[in-house]
Amino acid sequence: MNWEYALFERDGNVVDTVSDPLQLLDRKKDTDQYDLILLDVMMPGIDGFTLLGMMRDEIDCPVLFLTAKTAEEDLMKGFGLGADDYIRKPFGIGELRARVEAHLRREKREKKHAVTVGGLRFCLREKWIEYEGDTVSLTSGEYEICEYLALHRGQVFSREQIYEHVYGYDKEGDDSAVTEHVKNIRTKFRKLGLSPVETVWGIGYRWKA
Repeated sequence: MNWEYALFERDGNVVDTVSDPLQLLDRKKDTDQYDLILLDVMMPGIDGFTLLGMMRDEIDCPVLFLTAKTAEEDLMKGFGLGADDYIRKPFGIGELRARVEAHLRREKREKKHAVTVGGLRFCLREKWIEYEGDTVSLTSGEYEICEYLALHRGQVFSREQIYEHVYGYDKEGDDSAVTEHVKNIRTKFRKLGLSPVETVWGIGYRWKA
């Protein structure tokens, strides 16, 4: 299917392929970098149903099965495991490209597990940040500010907006705490050679796009 992958790349996508499906089990913590996964049902060593069942808790993106199995029970099994769509073999490359483009266009599901932004991996459930395999030491408030800005990178937020997001509307306090948190965040990231938080004078802060 190399010619099909080349067509996806011509559409402006970055394509990664795996010849041994079992390799995905070793790499499943990195699946947050993908926007969509095409998964064959019949594969050597392990079938697509079993593989998806072992990985779905780590995957936020759409998963499309490529399959010759057309029995209703097979389709229901796949959807029950968390598949987003089926493409029945044999199929034309036009249909495949159209299905992929449609899912990418409407994919707006909230990331629940992890997301990578500028080389920083945000573990959304555990509430920590990894950089080059090491955990960045942040307080809970510092982490929440980083996550909020990073997930809306390029967008500017005032101190008041950041404070309300982190502490809530009813929390009594001084939004100048945000300034101190940002100062600490910058100090910690500077030690890693990074400077992701940018001041927009007179307005607030943003995560560099």
